[in-house]
Amino acid sequence: MSSPQLAAATSDLIEADVTRVFAEDIGTGDATADLLPADASASATLTCRENAVMAGIDWFNACFRRLDPQVQIDWNVRDGDRVTAGSVICRLHGKARALVSAERSALNFLQLLSGTATATAAYVAAVAGTGARVLDTRKTVPGLRLAQKYAVRCGGGRNHRVGLYDAILVKENHIIAAGGIKAAAEAARKLHPTLLLEIEVENLDELQQALDAGADRIMLDNFTLPLMREAVAIAKGKAELEISGNVDLSTIGEYASTGVDYISVGALTKHVRAVDLSLRLQLD
Repeated sequence: MSSPQLAAATSDLIEADVTRVFAEDIGTGDATADLLPADASASATLTCRENAVMAGIDWFNACFRRLDPQVQIDWNVRDGDRVTAGSVICRLHGKARALVSAERSALNFLQLLSGTATATAAYVAAVAGTGARVLDTRKTVPGLRLAQKYAVRCGGGRNHRVGLYDAILVKENHIIAAGGIKAAAEAARKLHPTLLLEIEVENLDELQQALDAGADRIMLDNFTLPLMREAVAIAKGKAELEISGNVDLSTIGEYASTGVDYISVGALTKHVRAVDLSLRLQLD
């Protein structure tokens, strides 16, 4: 069962991810799998050992289908589904060599992306009812940014910019180099008029400068709670506000209660703990 959230255009990305991962894991061939008879077939059961939110099914499937295009994979869940500990989430049947060779790579994708989705879901739950939306960041596993950002959506979060090319985020060093907030904003609008313009500020004076410069979104960097509330009152109806810095599950609820629009959390993709999954094989 493939995820309905994954656009067809992403299939090329998945295939590229699998090619890269197989190159580092399988390389010139699986020397251990050669011990199995070439014509042997097997079945496998995939169990989730903890409560989790699923993400990465298409990556998992692509690993096995690369080695055995005829493999049968039957899912009991979809990406974005919550599962409980002990749930059998998938069954497979195919060539034994393909199942053992693809296992580690397939599990790496599913465990990492489900871990990202599960962490995201916890942060989203922590801001429920406040109106604040949880964003990811660029603090991702190298080479797996789009996969992790997909997993964030599976967990109920939203994506910040994908990279340095699809939005403008003017930070302290950009402001210094440009000669101030106004100059930086003017240059950004001139060079990239269609991109979202976000400006990071460190105090209320800079907030007002960013508003005067016409920023679409303003990032409040390490503001105290009282200053966050004051910033919300100042910026209401003029620009979106985003909080960044010192955000974890113990603080995000208070931050969200100030009335900000977005809270970006690097931990969604940076401090990921893999979901505990177990794949058990049985020869036919």
